[in-house]
Amino acid sequence: MAKLTGIKVIDLSLFLPGPMLSMMMADHGAEVIKVEPPTGDPARAMEPMEAGQSVWFRNLNRGKQALALDLKSDAGRAQLWELLADTDVMIEGFRPGVMKRLGFDYDTVSARYPKIVYCSISAFGQEGEMAHHPAHDLAVQALSGFLSVNDGADGTPVVPGVPSADMAAGLNGLSAVLMALIGRDKSGEGDYIDIAMFDSMLPWCAHIAGSAIAGGASPQSQSQRSLGGAAFYNVYKTADDKHVVLGAREVKFARNLLTALERLDLLPLAEAEPGAGQAPLVAFLREIFATKTRDQWIEWFADKDVAFSPVLDFREALDQDFLRERGLLIEAHGSHQIAPSFRFASETDWQADDAPVLDEPQ
Repeated sequence: MAKLTGIKVIDLSLFLPGPMLSMMMADHGAEVIKVEPPTGDPARAMEPMEAGQSVWFRNLNRGKQALALDLKSDAGRAQLWELLADTDVMIEGFRPGVMKRLGFDYDTVSARYPKIVYCSISAFGQEGEMAHHPAHDLAVQALSGFLSVNDGADGTPVVPGVPSADMAAGLNGLSAVLMALIGRDKSGEGDYIDIAMFDSMLPWCAHIAGSAIAGGASPQSQSQRSLGGAAFYNVYKTADDKHVVLGAREVKFARNLLTALERLDLLPLAEAEPGAGQAPLVAFLREIFATKTRDQWIEWFADKDVAFSPVLDFREALDQDFLRERGLLIEAHGSHQIAPSFRFASETDWQADDAPVLDEPQ
């Protein structure tokens, strides 16, 4: 039996963090009813499409039921109250204050159903000076400091490739909901969870922003080991204008590579302080990697114990054999889906459900 069989979830959220949270619950057996506005979740229209649905929408909403409700109408609100009668978890992602205006804030809902676990997801939390500030992932990354180190060699920040604040909020939300369900088993009462994208993102800086956390200066990418200042934790261009990385800073890997390159004399540089101290080694490696194509380097590194990887685009990454060996990318219902990233030995192989059409019968 799936771990969350018997848990009912009402999800009023749209786009990414909330739907990600509830899909992870649906993947593991929870009954998830996605309540959408009459016009539907805007993610339904996000291209590209496959088998008649948005790839984005399907990979964040599979296994759910979908119901269109106008929560500004008496009929819509009455139907939501009916749905909540036997609900374990309620998720919402509106701007702070909206649920109270609709009559479905936590105090009102829990007064009627005290066992409910109620999770709100927003950019900056439900209270405080930033609570009503509009923001999506990019703005949260900018205000949390992360965008400052998502920069190029000239120090200019660039748009991140991963919506980390969104994803962190979804993962934090899942963890908190499951903790609250465990707590309810002990106390008999539900709880309220205030998940902020900003709050969820901030702990991720502990390994890169130590100086700032301790009250000092902000880290600068080109002088930090994890941000581009270390020769053996860096990106290098190859002869065919593609890229490879050295992805571990342990001295043993530096020794192995420099021995193979017959430049063991450079090993002390790998142990120097990042930034200016390792700059000559970075320059040497740039020259070396520019002498072969990416594929030639893949072949060259095949028998060497060095933390090396080619930089792949998503087409190349998703075509790797080991993804299918681990069952990470599957074809079902005429479409491709990314499988859950965690599975349990006690359960049978996961099977993909399709994403719901709006107003699908319950």
